Amino acid sequence: MLERLYTLFLNFREYALLSLFVVLSFIFLSLNDKPQIKQLRSILTVVLGVVQEQVSFVPRYMGLSTENEILRRTNIELADEASQLREAKLENLRLRRLLGLKGRPVHRFVAASVVSKNLTLLRNSVTLDVGEADGVRPSMPVVTDAGLVGMVVAASRHYAVANILFNVDFRASVKIQRSRVDGILAWDGTKLVLKNIAKTLDVRPGDVVITSEYSSSFPAGIRVGIVDQVSEREGSLFKHVVITPGVDFVKLEEAFVMIAQPDSEKVELERNVQEFFTP
Repeated sequence: MLERLYTLFLNFREYALLSLFVVLSFIFLSLNDKPQIKQLRSILTVVLGVVQEQVSFVPRYMGLSTENEILRRTNIELADEASQLREAKLENLRLRRLLGLKGRPVHRFVAASVVSKNLTLLRNSVTLDVGEADGVRPSMPVVTDAGLVGMVVAASRHYAVANILFNVDFRASVKIQRSRVDGILAWDGTKLVLKNIAKTLDVRPGDVVITSEYSSSFPAGIRVGIVDQVSEREGSLFKHVVITPGVDFVKLEEAFVMIAQPDSEKVELERNVQEFFTP
């Protein structure tokens, strides 16, 4: 081993000696306190700083180039996805026309500010600064861009009160967007849960929850939140599904009232049928 090192040193002794002398020179310069050396050291420091600043753009350029490439790829993917969604929407409209299916109604929205809210009770609610003068009536949904807030339960001329999801009286027919599993959304006083989900049904954490077509109070397709926990309780036929709402009620300051009311003909027909079969 020593013999190999000695042979390697002999082959490259000129470079080794040069490197040693250069290192010693820098050491002696750094230890020298003469004014001329100090001035030279200052000049070298400035020169090295300028050179480093000019050369430092290379790694930044490489990083920006990589980031731009990722952004371009993401932009292409999003543009392609948007194009596919437009095509799917047009195809859906064509098929509905061919099949004679009714299209979903387009609803009007009334913007409102939250002027009061209760978040510490069993029957939590918010008060909005819009009312009957703005076309707001009881049973109309309240939403934000994040999803469902609740439903108007009372309205005066200029104000309205809406029960939010965190209200023990609140109920909504919802479904899992991915697997189309239906359930009833309710608040048990501590958590927002999805009821009537059999153990055999496909529900997973992360699934998006939306209002279903079977709701008599809410139009279908309103985002509610995501599935947070799914567990099974011994002796129960149903899963325990906990939902995290999309709306942050603590930070809620503005909302929209959806000018939509249940179809009175449908509600009356269902009520009559239920009364007919009820002994």
